Amino acid sequence: MRRSKLMPEVNAGSMADIAFLLLIFFLITAAIPKDKGITRKLPAECPQGIDCDSKIKEHNLLRISINANDEIMVEDDIINIAELKDIAKQFLDNNLDGSCSYCSGFKSSELSDNPKKAVISLQNDRNTSYNQFIQVQDELTKAYFDLRKDYAKQVFNKLPEDLSTDQLQQVKDAYPFVLSEAETK
Repeated sequence: MRRSKLMPEVNAGSMADIAFLLLIFFLITAAIPKDKGITRKLPAECPQGIDCDSKIKEHNLLRISINANDEIMVEDDIINIAELKDIAKQFLDNNLDGSCSYCSGFKSSELSDNPKKAVISLQNDRNTSYNQFIQVQDELTKAYFDLRKDYAKQVFNKLPEDLSTDQLQQVKDAYPFVLSEAETK
């Protein structure tokens, strides 16, 4: 018997189909992570003929800054990130229950008049880490969430996720999220 020196050919016509099906399979089954970010609603444009530059009383303004070393300062005092949520809550709610140890040095007249007039001003250094900036934003968001949740329980005897659209809007109106981001130092 004599052997042929020719190699047998493999039909590669269906290889492209198989590769395409595998590609589709992996695209469909792969977990695509959701984008993370900060959801903020920008204020509406100021209508013509109306003065939108209203003056804010100093005691209605909570100044928070993050320096280049990622240290958080409230007014002129360096604080820990774990304290920020409670400080913001007490400032917004005027320390009504007196539970804020940081706020105990303040008189109620030095805290915001009410949540609708309160403004939190956040300023960061251009060398502040992105992670620290996000952590501060998260703590401020948690403060508003806690206040809104407590309000929903007191007024409607419900959790925020159980509220109707109108009730949820009433809660948001009672504690409007007002955050002013000052220019970077």
